[in-house]
Amino acid sequence: MPPLTFHWFLPTNGDSRHVVGGGHGSPATASGRDRPPSVAYLSRIAGAAEDLGFTGALTPTGAWCEDAWLTTAMVSRHTERLKFLVAFRPGAVSPTLAAQMASTFQRHTGGRLLLNVVTGGESQEQRAYGDFLDKDDRYRRTGEFLQIVRGLWEGKSVDLVGEHLQVEDAKLARVPDPVPEVYFGGSSPLAGEVAARHADVYLTWGEPPAAVAEKIAWARGLARAQGREPRFGIRLHVITRDTAEQAWAEARRLLDGFDTQTVRAVQAGLARSESEGQRRMLALHGGRADDLEIHPNLWAGIGLVRGGAGTALVGSHDEVVERIEEYHRLGIDEFVLSGYPHLEEAYWFGENVLPRLAARGLWTHPFHGTPAVAPAAQVPFAGR
Repeated sequence: MPPLTFHWFLPTNGDSRHVVGGGHGSPATASGRDRPPSVAYLSRIAGAAEDLGFTGALTPTGAWCEDAWLTTAMVSRHTERLKFLVAFRPGAVSPTLAAQMASTFQRHTGGRLLLNVVTGGESQEQRAYGDFLDKDDRYRRTGEFLQIVRGLWEGKSVDLVGEHLQVEDAKLARVPDPVPEVYFGGSSPLAGEVAARHADVYLTWGEPPAAVAEKIAWARGLARAQGREPRFGIRLHVITRDTAEQAWAEARRLLDGFDTQTVRAVQAGLARSESEGQRRMLALHGGRADDLEIHPNLWAGIGLVRGGAGTALVGSHDEVVERIEEYHRLGIDEFVLSGYPHLEEAYWFGENVLPRLAARGLWTHPFHGTPAVAPAAQVPFAGR
């Protein structure tokens, strides 16, 4: 099996020693103001992730957080090798402009862009951005969008009259080198079709292993029918400590910080989500604050106040390693992780779990022994 790849997370909705809620139509909770998402703070997280051996860092998209393109462009100046997994929604920008933005990002960062294409599961939020398509049509538009973008990245002149998008004699003056990899997730039938044609990495949220195995088999079958073999990744939070007791004590501390009224309001908002993936996340806990360990070391507590990824690996460092290996045996090669607060939790994982995985031959530091890929990014930064 290929070695594992790990990505961290840039909390552009704010950070805290408590869980910061938000996403999928729900606003960021007040705890996001504890550590505002300044470029200085996010750069410290990015620098730590780079030093520890994370390959990239996911940056979210939506009205609840800062813009991912602008933020990562600024943070990239304070890192040398870390890649940025930029989440964006195809309905908010033309495909030709998006292809050009990606190409520019690659040149100015030394090829450090990855793209997380997010179709958008909440019609209410989409309408706020001027997008009035329903969910199925948004997925169809995403397929047309990626068809255009990939053609442009190949150096082609693209003409397309689609159901939702139309371009004529579209071309790029300079193609990106390397071409950014496309990360894509979704649990609905139309999402599977788009992923099969365009995803380099199919992402799933952290469901129990049996459910993840089913989803991988489904997505792999659709992709193979298109003659493609994507990689598979999983999005999880993590609480790893020297002992299991310490890790679960931290999970209980986070849970104790959940205000009942906030949980009720967030759950009511998420229940209106059109996202099949969000529906599956909600089903893991059903809005209850008890019985949240849904599989050994897999805790559904985060999803009580946060949209999107709502589960965490919780346990001793060795137990977390075991769970990672369990998902790896199913076919998961990439892990997109986060934890509260993101600066400290990056060190807990990077200094304790990654060396254990390296000792088992499952991971190697991606940057040791390699030169910086973006000399222009070596800008002094106080506080790095």
